Amino acid sequence: MEKSMKKYISIPTWIILFVVIFGFGFFIGQTSQPSIDKVGGLTNKELGQPANVDFSLFWDAWHMIEKGYVDRLDLDIQKMIYGSVKGLFESLEDPYTVFMEPEQSKIFLDDMKGSFEGIGAEIGIRKGILTIISPLEGNPAQKAGLKPGDKILKVDDTLTADLSLDQAVGIIRGDKGTEVILLIIRDEWDETREIKIIRDTIEIPIIKWEKISLDNEDEWIAYIQLYHFTENSANQFRKTVKQALEQNPKGIVLDVRNNPGGYLEVAVDIASWFLPKGELVVAEDYGNGYRNEHRSKGYESLENIPTIILINEGSASASEILAGALRDIKGIKIVGQKSFGKGSVQQLEKLKGGSSAKITVAKWVTPAGTNISKEGIIPDEEVELTSEDIDEMRDPQLDKAIELLK
Repeated sequence: MEKSMKKYISIPTWIILFVVIFGFGFFIGQTSQPSIDKVGGLTNKELGQPANVDFSLFWDAWHMIEKGYVDRLDLDIQKMIYGSVKGLFESLEDPYTVFMEPEQSKIFLDDMKGSFEGIGAEIGIRKGILTIISPLEGNPAQKAGLKPGDKILKVDDTLTADLSLDQAVGIIRGDKGTEVILLIIRDEWDETREIKIIRDTIEIPIIKWEKISLDNEDEWIAYIQLYHFTENSANQFRKTVKQALEQNPKGIVLDVRNNPGGYLEVAVDIASWFLPKGELVVAEDYGNGYRNEHRSKGYESLENIPTIILINEGSASASEILAGALRDIKGIKIVGQKSFGKGSVQQLEKLKGGSSAKITVAKWVTPAGTNISKEGIIPDEEVELTSEDIDEMRDPQLDKAIELLK
């Protein structure tokens, strides 16, 4: 009896011991398992994995949502991935470094080709505030009275303080014929004002030119207004130069007021009409001791023609590069008001599934060493253009440029 009792006791003891050992091993295995391995339905887990970076917090959070979120059966995994990547970019606190989902990416690429629907204004973040860089010529924003430097506090019922630049663009843009209401504050106003704008198809103008006669009717200057540095701007500028030179102008006024910029390569190409081959147009400072220098191609057709450049607070990016290079290398005078100061280099990278990203990779420095982001371009002759001037169809900035050319 005693023997059988011992035998009876020994069997469940080993079972219990086995269960304890197995359970302890399972617990150790689970707690030591890499966080990413707890997440189901993922591919390319190891692709491009950076060294010495612990992603366990991210994957633990993902696992927590996947296993515990009340609506976990309805999770949109692709949307979660996009949201994660957006958060990564937003953590850099650089309004020009952004991730774009496929729809946003298509809109951006269409913009650079020159046609979209919206209000027709370039906007940016200045000192943390959504700001009008430039209303585009002949488009709804300009017709509604928006000006460079106007601060947008609200779009319809949405406050802009916590919006990224792309989020703001997304809610301001809309279908042709629809209305958007912007709450605007302007430095010269005592209080905010609501401005209603009807969206339309936006055709980005590129360039226009005209002859301005001087006191001697046989002498004239070529007034060239460059609105944007798009894919076609270089070719359009080439055609304009050819037309103007055939008529032997005494001088040129190059107007990049309210020109928000665009492609760096186009700015270099246009500068090449004024600068000898090999002259520095702009340097990209990558912050690690490396500088990438962009130099003139040396077309030189305009090298010996007296030129004045017009800028204002709506002149940004490639406009500032062009103005800075022509002044630093050729001593060409600049008239108007201080430029916007958008002097960083964004690189566009196409990503999987039609998404893309703009990432700031460097800062622009003019040939004389001006850091455009910090300083902007300060004109040699500072001339204000007031609301009264606009109402009365006066342009004292252009008048000053013509005076200097005389």
